[in-house]
Amino acid sequence: MREPTFFILAALQDEPLHGYAIVKRAEELSAGRVRLMAGTLYAALDRLTNEEMVRVAEESVVNGRARRTYELTDRGASALREEAERMAAAAQVVRDRSVRSVAVARTVLA
Repeated sequence: MREPTFFILAALQDEPLHGYAIVKRAEELSAGRVRLMAGTLYAALDRLTNEEMVRVAEESVVNGRARRTYELTDRGASALREEAERMAAAAQVVRDRSVRSVAVARTVLA
């Protein structure tokens, strides 16, 4: 799963959000690393809707413009958890090797 997709799904984890709120929440959750442009966001939301990972929770008209609020589906929540677990396992490989490297260095220096 690509990082923007991960953070779009993560943004929807707590509550349904409209597009601009998803952009802001994804940026916040990623500590500014993920900055979604409108085209990228809506292409991803269309794809995620087709994959049944998100759905339109509500449609309204605000200032003459359609506004959709999206929510995470059970399938999307499951995919998000699986990706988080995959990333944590991959990070653990690096952490474990780093700990061993420090232990070896200490042994060599002793």
